[in-house]
Amino acid sequence: MQRLAPALRQDNVPLDLISLIQAILTASKDISFRVGQGHLNDLLGSTEDENVQGEVQKKLDVISNDLLKEIILESGFVKAISSEEEDNCVAGNEDGKYLVSFDPLDGSSNTDINSLIGTIFSIHEAPSNLAANDNDMFKQAGDKQVCAGYVLYGPSTMLAMTTGSGTHFYVLDKTYGEFILVERNVQVPAETAEFSVNMSNQRFWQAPMQNYINDLLAGNTGPRGKNFNMRWIAAMVGDIHRVLCRGGIFTYPTDSKDASKPNKLRLMYEANPMAFLLEQAGGLAMTSQGRIMDIQPDSIHQRVEVIMGSKNEVETCLSYYK
Repeated sequence: MQRLAPALRQDNVPLDLISLIQAILTASKDISFRVGQGHLNDLLGSTEDENVQGEVQKKLDVISNDLLKEIILESGFVKAISSEEEDNCVAGNEDGKYLVSFDPLDGSSNTDINSLIGTIFSIHEAPSNLAANDNDMFKQAGDKQVCAGYVLYGPSTMLAMTTGSGTHFYVLDKTYGEFILVERNVQVPAETAEFSVNMSNQRFWQAPMQNYINDLLAGNTGPRGKNFNMRWIAAMVGDIHRVLCRGGIFTYPTDSKDASKPNKLRLMYEANPMAFLLEQAGGLAMTSQGRIMDIQPDSIHQRVEVIMGSKNEVETCLSYYK
């Protein structure tokens, strides 16, 4: 088995990017430990504050954000960071080469029930002509990412990551504190019989998604001619990890429940990094209007529709919108 740094060198990843990735993972190891302590360190439950998204912050949200922010900015490789928990980007080294966007603790509502959560991150190169405190630096399409990944805090602490040379899985060996390569070039099966969606929002979806899901639910007596199983973890990292491991389709479609927020997931630190991982593994990552990684962002907290997973099933879903 191969340690992280040699595996990245094998993919010809620049040394400064390897060092930045290692800084991100240093923070994730600390988060993994704190998540595991849970009740013992009084880290569960909510604060009395809301983040910029209007969501109540969990204690571990705040701790995870502060850990990532401090360690990434101290690395010296980063011009600025953006986070789900920050109103605006946070300046780092004016001469830093990279930008990092992250969701410090995706699925944090699961912390109180000891269920799957994770850290999602995305890395772009930093423009040299903009100041380190300028949000406009982050308005880059997903296909400009140089690295994306997530750390899943489950029975093992697992890293899924791509630098553009395939999607690879690593597991944290807690004896030595090292991430070890366990699967290179993960491939998502093109066919699937599993779907992942929050069914409680069904009545608010657009007609094409309503019709698509109804046909899945009809099973082998319906037009699809086979039975589908639904799986829903309520943490994107968990649901996408399952898709990467055994296929499936994950969607958070546009809905009309709140007219001011027709879409749920954030482009920069949720949809884009997951899209990069899935495309590198042979899957598709789309909205009903086109490829996620082609979207030109208009803000660091932009929300988008998401339809991603096994290639053939995503294409079937999109056919309902034609």
